[in-house]
Amino acid sequence: MKTKAGATVEIVFDGLGVAPGIGIGSVHRHERGRLAVPEYRVLPSRIEAERARFAKATQQASRQIEALGAKARTLPGAAAEEMGYLLEAYLQMLKGSRLVRGVDKRIGDERINAEAAVEKEIAAIVAGLAAVEDSYLAARSADIREVGNRLLRALTQTADAPLAAMPRDAAILADEMSPADTALLDPDRVAGIAAEQGGPESHAAIMARSLGLPAVLGVAGLLAKAETGAMVIIDGGRGQVILNPSPETLALYRSLRAQFLRRRRQLHGLRRLPAVTRDGFDIQLMANIELPAEIEAVRQSGATGIGLLRSEFLFMNRPNLPDEETQYRELAAIVEAMEGKPVTVRTLDAGGEKLPGLTPPGANPALGLRAIRLCLRHKELLETQLAAMLRAAAHGPLRILLPMVTSVAEVDTVRADLLKVARRLKRRHIKLPDRLPPLGVMIEVPGAALSADALAQVADFFAIGTNDLTMYTLAIDRADDQVAHLYNPLHPAVLRLIQFTAEAALRARIPISVCGEMAGDPRFTGLLLGLGIHDLSMAPINIPRVKQRLRALTMTSATQRARAIMDQHDGERIVQLLEDFNRGADPGGS
Repeated sequence: MKTKAGATVEIVFDGLGVAPGIGIGSVHRHERGRLAVPEYRVLPSRIEAERARFAKATQQASRQIEALGAKARTLPGAAAEEMGYLLEAYLQMLKGSRLVRGVDKRIGDERINAEAAVEKEIAAIVAGLAAVEDSYLAARSADIREVGNRLLRALTQTADAPLAAMPRDAAILADEMSPADTALLDPDRVAGIAAEQGGPESHAAIMARSLGLPAVLGVAGLLAKAETGAMVIIDGGRGQVILNPSPETLALYRSLRAQFLRRRRQLHGLRRLPAVTRDGFDIQLMANIELPAEIEAVRQSGATGIGLLRSEFLFMNRPNLPDEETQYRELAAIVEAMEGKPVTVRTLDAGGEKLPGLTPPGANPALGLRAIRLCLRHKELLETQLAAMLRAAAHGPLRILLPMVTSVAEVDTVRADLLKVARRLKRRHIKLPDRLPPLGVMIEVPGAALSADALAQVADFFAIGTNDLTMYTLAIDRADDQVAHLYNPLHPAVLRLIQFTAEAALRARIPISVCGEMAGDPRFTGLLLGLGIHDLSMAPINIPRVKQRLRALTMTSATQRARAIMDQHDGERIVQLLEDFNRGADPGGS
């Protein structure tokens, strides 16, 4: 942007920092644009021909994805694996999935052209996903749209807008980055990525993290002000994009980038060091993952295991529910890849909105038939999962975690089902572990936290999901801009529920971990340790920072500060006490 005198003006955009780091380079615009989709009626005599035209388009899109797979195999480490899983999911969506079946049905029932049928079916599927307050499922909407766009381009014979050869230190600014776009980038030439759409759970974000590229998504109005060749700074940590930075800003960020690179080298050096406080307390730092492709990141982080494996990836983008053998193979591969380190698998934490043949989640999915409630309603769904997990446990240590539990009866029922499934597998002479996997409970609703003493008598371990616990306790949806600022994990009510749960676990002598965002934020490390939680599970990228923090403090000082915080009723005073503790010297370390 230029003033009347011709000078450029610095513009700062806020977005979502999805991949850390600082990129400094020149703007390279990448606009995919929206296709103009025709809609018209099809004569009854032409319906079969229109269906054949759609079938030809699915074949063309499949060939394009298979060709992209050859490029994906040349990507480094985890990025290649991530793209491999994603492209396989895309191919499955083009072979008899709900999308393909739905389009074919619309052509016949509504007598409309294939392009219009594709657009309507995509809109219907995405609307169903948007009704569910789940970041993972919301991110899958982008996958549906990506496959739909490929079908539309094939039907309209519109060439895609590929990323052209770019100069070194090009900063990609886009309306939306598909995972395929990201896979075509050369990380040695690209400074960073910023886009108007997308979120932290999107495949584009995962790819950016895998490639080590700073990325900021969800930047409204970015392309309207960005000119090709202009200088830009992408701050993936703060979630900011700075166009036309002033000389002072540029100098500051060059210094910050050098500091970031030095700090990253230092944190990488912590990988082989133990997670132990200065006064000798061992802390378990484990990883949360959503996809098998993240295993390499877990290895690189120095994690002592997987504290939360979200099993939803097994169910997404499929025309039918995965059978026992499919789930077993996927889970066994993950367990074996961890080479003896424990893997905690959470049973399906979703509603029935995307699962064929299951009950829809109701008017309010966040409070309706989902997670353990859905699995107990559909026992065949639960028992298939349990069978696959039991078989995978023969390959290494595995724990089973139940989401959204609110009562002892739910745990008792699942344990009875687990024993029944184990007996059935033994009759089939299938190899099982000598001891059945531990059965744990997610503490993520206030009712579970307040019933922690009773739940501790029937559960083998606890895992506190601080994200949902905060949301349910404060009745706040972080996706709602009008109330998102009220989301506060340091609210006295949230902290008391965490404390009550931790004390119940201690009395019952069962392990307890935190696997929400609080676990991966070094600001909260001392507080959680002081509350008696010595197992933390987080995104692999956060493990080195949390390890660095805990190695700098003592359990004595953390416990003292936690007690002082729990005596407070004022939220601002709690924040101040925690900030003072994080800034100041460790009073217990002398």
